[in-house]
Amino acid sequence: MPGWKLSNSDRANPGPSGAFVLLGTVVRPHGIRGELKICPHTEQPDSICRYRRVFLAADVDGEMIECADIRARVSGRMIILSLPGCDDRDRAERFVGWRLWLPVSDLPSAKADEVYLHSLMNKRARTVDGRELGTVRELLGGGQERLVIRDGDREYLVPAVRAFIASVGETEVVLDLPPGLLEMNS
Repeated sequence: MPGWKLSNSDRANPGPSGAFVLLGTVVRPHGIRGELKICPHTEQPDSICRYRRVFLAADVDGEMIECADIRARVSGRMIILSLPGCDDRDRAERFVGWRLWLPVSDLPSAKADEVYLHSLMNKRARTVDGRELGTVRELLGGGQERLVIRDGDREYLVPAVRAFIASVGETEVVLDLPPGLLEMNS
């Protein structure tokens, strides 16, 4: 049964150019030395600490700034990020609201029984009994990751949990959903 290591909570797409995955959002400066407090958008926030290169963007379609030689640490449910050259609170204030991105190519390979949620984007979705649902268009966060599946005017919100994902292929995801879920979340 598939699992996942990292989830992409961005509501719009898997990155500014499609080759990135959202790691988190800068929520405020941390202290007076220019550190940034990051609200992680991953299932395993401490995974951010292993990366030494990330990209920052003011908005989904905005220009990205490459940040190399970063340092990160976990602080409760947040990540504290140090960027070279960002050494005071005033500089850190400029990044509030910016998003933290990682190139998909920098992600560790998923194990045979795992899948990254962002990899479900743009796949056709159907149920185990053959019902065609549409295409996975978005991932919504907010505590429980949800797949947004659209087909024309129809839209379904499906919790992105292991128990509901029967299989993932190159172009398709097969869902094993409890009775009534689609009607309740359409």
